[in-house]
Amino acid sequence: MDLKNNQITLGELWDDPKSRAVFQRRVPMLAKHPVQGAARTVTLEQLRDFLSGWVPGMMVNGVMQDLKRL
Repeated sequence: MDLKNNQITLGELWDDPKSRAVFQRRVPMLAKHPVQGAARTVTLEQLRDFLSGWVPGMMVNGVMQDLKRL
């Protein structure tokens, strides 16, 4: 999947069933979070930076690798 140099938005990722499945599998709490709709304009890079302070680096790296493989 073209992640547009990590500038792809979460809205674009969540609209794609394959990438949505990556989030549901790797970061289920994010996939079900109530602010999901408001976060549609957040870029993947912004999310990565935010998550790095809250979840293990291996989880963030796993999401990124899975998305790149799509």
